Amino acid sequence: MADLIRWLATLPLSQMIRKIPWLIPFLQTVHILATGMVLASIIMIDLRIWGYSRSETAIERSRRFLPWTWVGLVILTVTGVALILSNPRLLNDPAFQAKLVFMLAAIVATIVAAALLRPGDEAAGPTKLSRATASVVATLGLVLWFGVTLASRGRWMSFMFAR
Repeated sequence: MADLIRWLATLPLSQMIRKIPWLIPFLQTVHILATGMVLASIIMIDLRIWGYSRSETAIERSRRFLPWTWVGLVILTVTGVALILSNPRLLNDPAFQAKLVFMLAAIVATIVAAALLRPGDEAAGPTKLSRATASVVATLGLVLWFGVTLASRGRWMSFMFAR
């Protein structure tokens, strides 16, 4: 891991990111806003799955908000890679490693929830089993996304004090 960290620190892009004083705070801001975008879209879908919002079907709600989740995830990935390039030592940070584990599990849960809500026989409606499964997966996914957010806070704090 030490060799990877040294190599990343010597990359021209890594050095450029560190030299531009406003870039790291900008990347952090965009990263945090993208986290909010992902959480908000997941919550909107989950509220429908749990039955608290009845303005549209769960499939329609999923179709409406999942693109926001995926766009937010792409933004999170791009800004996250740039932030790691700015300070590769954080690869050894346990909070960052926890964030990656939570994120991988959250992405899997989101994909499973999306698969459960894929269009099918919408006129028949969901069965009790599929509704219960979707509710459990939605709850698990939201808990995992909150885990990503909390691990990010620890990583962000260590990033601020690592300088």
